[in-house]
Amino acid sequence: MTVTDHYPTRVSEEASIVDRKEPVVRGSEGDGPLSRAQLDAFDRDGFLLLENVFTAGEVDDILSELARLAALDEVKADDRTITEPESDAVRSIFEVHRIHDRFAGLAGDERVAGAARQIVGSDVYVHQSRVNFKPGFRGKEFSWHSDFETWHAEDGMPAMRAVSASIALTDNHVFNGPLMIIPGSHRRFVACVGETPEDHYKASLKAQELGVPDDQSLARLVEEAGGEIATLTGKAGSVVLFDCNAMHGSNSNITPYPRSNVFLVYNSVENRLVEPFAAPKQRPSFIAAREFTPV
Repeated sequence: MTVTDHYPTRVSEEASIVDRKEPVVRGSEGDGPLSRAQLDAFDRDGFLLLENVFTAGEVDDILSELARLAALDEVKADDRTITEPESDAVRSIFEVHRIHDRFAGLAGDERVAGAARQIVGSDVYVHQSRVNFKPGFRGKEFSWHSDFETWHAEDGMPAMRAVSASIALTDNHVFNGPLMIIPGSHRRFVACVGETPEDHYKASLKAQELGVPDDQSLARLVEEAGGEIATLTGKAGSVVLFDCNAMHGSNSNITPYPRSNVFLVYNSVENRLVEPFAAPKQRPSFIAAREFTPV
């Protein structure tokens, strides 16, 4: 099947910015847990912070399971586990909803999956799940990027019809490397430079250097946002929903306070992956699912 590429990237020696082609919010109030005001805020900003979604007991239960998983030798040796570029410390564990029933249940929880359906306006499947660890003192940064640029270029996601849910497992302070988003950036697509090498994911999941915006484009997005960069802080149990094309990143964590989050990425079943638009082959299914059963 031939699909028109509305967002060419990694095909030119110069970066460029184009407008988004699709609507941001397709559902309505009553289609899910979000109010009209919340849907409007997501449509405007590209993200939404929801406080106190999960209880302290639920968070403790998730954290205990994560600690157990991260300590298992077979998990550390699994291809789905990514370590820090300069050590063997666990940076991310992918496909957690298939590794453990607790996370499968989390992926199907209506508090997050229902909101995702409401935003994209259809049934959804889990495109990607992962846990990100940012330990105290040595947690590394995540460079500015649009997830959609990578998912489009390397996974073949045709359109901007996916939403991420970041579930805070620890308190997100302004000083321990919380998620930062440029408001309104989801309505602009930054085409990046460089050609995708074979098995690029093996390096990019440790430290992404290709598929990241140039300084001039980033400065332009911030200028268009009125100079604003949103810092998403919140207590453990809070959830940040953000659009697949929102420009985001996070600083390193040099404080004693760890920051850990579960990321669940929901893609519309009507936006199934095709062949990559700017990569020699598909990435592994634990990074980009090609089994599209609705949640």
